[in-house]
Order: sequence, then C-alpha cells, then structure tokens
Amino acid sequence: MRSGWLLGVDGIENSKMYGNGSCGEEESIALLTLKLMPELGNRSILRLVRHFGSAGGVLRARPKDLAAVPRLREKSLAAIQRRETVRPAAGEWELLKKNKIRLLCLNDADYPANLAAIPDPPVALFMKGTLEPRDLVSIAIVGSRAASPTGIVFTERLCMELVQCGVSVVSGLAVGIDSAAHRGALKGGGRTLAVLGCGLDVDYPRGNEKLRDEIACSGALVTEFPMSTPPAAVHFPLRNRIISGLSLGVVVVEAAHRSGSLITARLALEQGREVFAVPGMARNFRSVGPHRLLKDGAKLVECAEDILEEIRPLLRASDISVCNRTDPAPQVAACTEEEKKLLVFLDRSPIHIDEISRSVEWPVSRVMAVLLALELKGIVRQLPGKYFVCDSGSPG
Repeated sequence: MRSGWLLGVDGIENSKMYGNGSCGEEESIALLTLKLMPELGNRSILRLVRHFGSAGGVLRARPKDLAAVPRLREKSLAAIQRRETVRPAAGEWELLKKNKIRLLCLNDADYPANLAAIPDPPVALFMKGTLEPRDLVSIAIVGSRAASPTGIVFTERLCMELVQCGVSVVSGLAVGIDSAAHRGALKGGGRTLAVLGCGLDVDYPRGNEKLRDEIACSGALVTEFPMSTPPAAVHFPLRNRIISGLSLGVVVVEAAHRSGSLITARLALEQGREVFAVPGMARNFRSVGPHRLLKDGAKLVECAEDILEEIRPLLRASDISVCNRTDPAPQVAACTEEEKKLLVFLDRSPIHIDEISRSVEWPVSRVMAVLLALELKGIVRQLPGKYFVCDSGSPG
C-alpha cells in the first residue's frame, strides 16, 4: 500500500535547510538554545531557521525582523527575545559531550536523507551511536506492546532475515514487538536504529538498559527531544513520524484497534512510504490493526522476501546484499588499471567520495574523473550526497 510515490536510494529528495555542510559548535549551541525554549516547537524552529538561514541568525535577529516571520506565535516571539530556556544551552552542550551524544543538525552532510525528505523533519537529532550510508535502506517494524509470544518470535526471525540481506531495522524500543525487532536485528549481526520519545538520558522503558547499550554499539539511539525530557504521551506521535521517515517502509506486527502502530502506518502513507502488515488470528484483538491495513491494500508479510520484493523497485540490486550476490561483471576486467585501483575501495554499500579519496590517496578531482568514467561504463552509480556504489562487484 503506497500513497502515490516511492522514496528510495535512487529517488531521495534531500530537502535540507541551508546547504550541505556541518554544524560548528557555535551553531550547535544556537540550535540547542532554540530547542530548549519551551514555547518553540520543531515546526516553528524550522520556519525560523529557513527564514534567517541559521539558528545563530535567529538569535541575532532584531525584534521587527522576527515579527515579520509568518505564522509565528506571540509567545514564541517573546521567548526568543527573552532567550527564555529551560536550561542554559552551553551547559547542555557540555552534558552532551560528556555523555558522547551527538547533536545531528538538519544541514549536516550525514543527516539521513530519507528523513530530510519528509514535510517536517526534525531540525536536530540527539544521537548515541552512529548512522551509516547503508541505513538509507531501512525498514521499520512496529507493533503491540502487549505482544503475543508468537508475535515476538516471528518479529525476531523476520528482523534476523532482513539484516542478513543488508537491510537496517528501525523501531521505537517499546516493550513487545519493538524490542523484539531490535533483538532480532542484533541477533542477525545487523544494524538497528531506535527512535525514542524522550531524552536519551531517561531510563525508558525500564528494563531495556542492556538492549539500549547494544543498539548504541550496532546502530544508533536517536530522539528529537533534549536531555531529561520525560516520555509524555504527546511525544510518541512525533517519534512515530521519525520512525517512518527513516525507513523505506513500515511493517505492522500485531496492533489493536487504537494503536500507535497504526499512527506510524498512516504517517508512512503520508510520507510516501510502503506499508506492510502481518496477518494474525481472526477475531484476535491483536489482529485488528494489521487486518484493517490489509483490507486497505497493505502488502501481506509472511517472511523477509515479501518485503524485499516490494522494495527492490526502489533500489538496484547493488544497494543491498539481497541474499544472492552475482560475480563481477565481465566489463570490470576491461577497466584501466586506474579504474581497477579505485574499484577495490567500492562495493555494494554506499561510500562517500571523501572517504574514497582518503582510501586511495588521490585528490577528489582525480577520484571524480575516474568515477565518472566508471559510471559511463555502468559499473559505478552515484547516489544523492556524493555517495557511490559499485553495480557490478569489485575486482578486489
């Protein structure tokens, strides 16, 4: 089930605010200042930063210029003018550094392109762990907190299969299906991203401390909420748009009639992502949500292949190691020595041109020229953000 357009590695619309770069410390602290203003939500901050070009520009703006920003509430305007924050931003910045938490800004070059493409991307993400280019190929798995033993076993097995085929798993770290999704990805030796509805220093849900630590080592914990933010009910729909926004599609495993998982599925449709559902026992309360989605046209899922066959049109086979890799194409043998040397550093996982340049110890201009020649031969393909993948295998 889809809402009319597909988003994949080949079709990511990178809707970043103000260029590809990186937030320096001064800009990060300015952004933190805005995030810590209780009267400013994400959409207001987005509107302000787009208007003034940076968070620092917002804080330097004169009152009359701030008043000219459309749809900005008087309370928000007053909070900016008074620099009214719940805590000092400089102290918050030091706390982030102490806890090895990164503030990932929307204009950072490695901000997830899938997420940047949604209508209201988080202006900043607090992150513990790492995001990698291969996480562009992600599937979200969500479902009931009151999951059945069968649902938990199925979810773990499904996620093990997905990560073994090169797909990253995204979920919300809640008890039940979400935790099973993360555990399955970790058991399969793959990557998993957990999106939280609270600050990264908040122990929620209780009992998942070990799982949180494992995810930070094999993926990332991410949230748009500053430190010490409690898990309030209003935060979870906001969290859900990030779960779907990071992913190419959302799989719902067990969900009651009124479920946050169905909100995630609806948001996925609004964002143009695929929606999948796992069927359950008829008349069981946990089956109501998935069955409703199936009636509305969601793709039925019994195994990982059901998901892979739907996302393959969004990707070329080289973007994920979809279980059966082919031998290097014959045209690789006809490459020049210079091209072969470069191909050694390329595979089916996206790699940035700067990393290629460092690995091969060539200037970027020379690397770009050779990559263009390989692209014309159909061996290498460029992805958004100056990432490259090898379509025909590597001679190394």
